[in-house]
Amino acid sequence: MPRRRALVTARKGRGCGGGSPPPHVLVTRPEPGAAETAAAVASLGWRPLLAPALVLRGCAPSRLPRAQALLLPSRAAARALAPLPVPVLAVGEGTAAEARARGFADVRAAGGDAESLADVAARNLDPAAGPLLLAVGQGYGADLAAALRARGFRVVRRVVYRAEPAAALPAEAEAALRAGRVAAALFTSPRGVRTFLGLLRRAGLAGAARGIRALAISPRIAAALGAVSWAGVAVTERPDPALLPALLGPAAD
Repeated sequence: MPRRRALVTARKGRGCGGGSPPPHVLVTRPEPGAAETAAAVASLGWRPLLAPALVLRGCAPSRLPRAQALLLPSRAAARALAPLPVPVLAVGEGTAAEARARGFADVRAAGGDAESLADVAARNLDPAAGPLLLAVGQGYGADLAAALRARGFRVVRRVVYRAEPAAALPAEAEAALRAGRVAAALFTSPRGVRTFLGLLRRAGLAGAARGIRALAISPRIAAALGAVSWAGVAVTERPDPALLPALLGPAAD
């Protein structure tokens, strides 16, 4: 009995240099971007665990068609390409920063989603000046291409990366889930949600979601999360992964 009382006491509080560590937060976002999100989570006092549901692999063609501008709807697209001597319109500041780091010179950022990217293109480019090159992941970008064509642009869509499902949960993430030490999970795509839930079921951990807050960057992702029961679901005000830590809030002492 004395030993059991000591364990209970240790779990109740962190105390002075002891007690339980802060709960884990699963970051299901793939690279590029996962490490950045994890750092923001850690700055709030949580213990981030990288558990990417998807793995992104570059597959850009060796030759790309000429265009008046290059549109980058994701950081992964920016990372997959060598610099091109054309103006670049990036979906948001994170993608713009990635493009500049990769050597693109003339880069302008939109407001963080496909709609704002189409608006920036319509304000700054002339449909008569030539086609737009839209660099996307496999299976992505059709809606953005359609929105641009509706504004009179000719759009050439090229797949420059593909997203492959992760084979399994990372061992550390699975252990934290089994121990009930995961407080929240962050999600950035509907496909990522579906893949993650499949990994949970395969590990026999689907019920673990009931004790976890799920944080998403769009209503579509929140809808995909509805396939299981969570402790709660929250959505950022716009589809920007940088806003997820604010939904998480500081870890309690």
